[in-house]
Amino acid sequence: MYKVITVLYKKNEISARSFQEYWLTCNREIVSRLPGLMHYCQSHTLLSAYEKMRPAADGIAEYWFESRDDYTECENSRIFDDVQRDILKFCAVEKNIRMIVREEVIKNSTVSPDGVKSIELVTKKEGMEAEIFQKYWKEIHGPLGASIPPVNRYIQNHEVLESYNGSVQPKLDGLAITWFDSTQKMRESALTQEYSNTRADEENFLTIPLDFIITKEHIIF
Repeated sequence: MYKVITVLYKKNEISARSFQEYWLTCNREIVSRLPGLMHYCQSHTLLSAYEKMRPAADGIAEYWFESRDDYTECENSRIFDDVQRDILKFCAVEKNIRMIVREEVIKNSTVSPDGVKSIELVTKKEGMEAEIFQKYWKEIHGPLGASIPPVNRYIQNHEVLESYNGSVQPKLDGLAITWFDSTQKMRESALTQEYSNTRADEENFLTIPLDFIITKEHIIF
């Protein structure tokens, strides 16, 4: 499976509510016609997050294709061009971050349809090689995060190693996504010893503190 993620940032002149409504209706309809697209999911930053400050991002879009060839074919399609033009209507496209990722499923229990999805924007420790970073994140840090009792699902999205071969390095090294039954359960998780152990380990391989958003997941198909 070939997965693409876009971290989205809305235009300043558009309200968060209007941004989400357009994304979930008009833009969704165009994206859903992309050739080769197998699965599509939107995660919207909770509106309550805008009450005190501007969130780290306004949401993420996740796209799954059967293969890289299918994605390349999609990129060359007329519908893909239509999607790019439509994004200009509601996104600050110069801020958007596109990632090609490999999923690592760390924990996969039942997820509540009324729950929330925490998304951490992950940047590796300065000077750390990408391959070493990914191995540590999955094998050492992953089990720590999975041990936090209120976490229902935990998926690491690693930027593919090929992205580091060019002169321009990725803006993000991955996304850590965790699912909780509610924001209350998420707050309760921060009171556990397992959570403290997980946070203490972050300084070993991450640039901290991490930016994050709390979102509502919309599985389109």
